[in-house]
Amino acid sequence: VQLQASGGGLVRPGGSLRVSCAASGNTAGLNTMGWYRQAPGKQREWIAYINLDGKRWYADSVKGRFTISRDFGNNWLDLELSSVEVGDTAVYYCYGNWRGSHRWGQGTLVTVSS
Repeated sequence: VQLQASGGGLVRPGGSLRVSCAASGNTAGLNTMGWYRQAPGKQREWIAYINLDGKRWYADSVKGRFTISRDFGNNWLDLELSSVEVGDTAVYYCYGNWRGSHRWGQGTLVTVSS
């Protein structure tokens, strides 16, 4: 399975942006999917998961501001970022658990700046 992220860009503090991830190839084994991010000079951190039942989990740093959603039929994953802060600047990576193995997209850059 391959994951392709898109939708990053420049957004002002307090604004909104959506990043997306398209899964292709043998997607039948995809289980939980999610998003991670890596800010400059920092380690990659988990921010959200969604499982096959549609249950969601969020890191405290983004809870109430970010929303993860998934289109199971089209193998599409979204992350809606709202009320963004300068500290949300990072490369955002989509993640998929495929039959127990970890799969990653290539990342998309989100820059929050005035």
